[in-house]
Amino acid sequence: MVNDWIEKFGVRYFSELTNMAILTEEVGEVARIIARKYGDQSFKESEKNIDLADEMADVLFVLICLANQTGVDLTSALEKNLEKKTIRDADRHKNNEKLV
Repeated sequence: MVNDWIEKFGVRYFSELTNMAILTEEVGEVARIIARKYGDQSFKESEKNIDLADEMADVLFVLICLANQTGVDLTSALEKNLEKKTIRDADRHKNNEKLV
């Protein structure tokens, strides 16, 4: 879906390095909202209607662009990552007294 959008509206992908910089910028925007909504900072009046979901979608979009550009199958990678975490952390978090 992202690739189709790029081909139809985006002309071409930005370079991988540019997309990495954009990803960092987008993650920073998510961090800014989290720091203000759930942390100790406050929103400026002009920021009060910022949409966290939309900013998270921006992060996902750029991450998918990078995956497409580098040949990473994110679905497969996530499945493998969850399997790894399941094996590694089967009891780890259950036995963490900080989480009880």
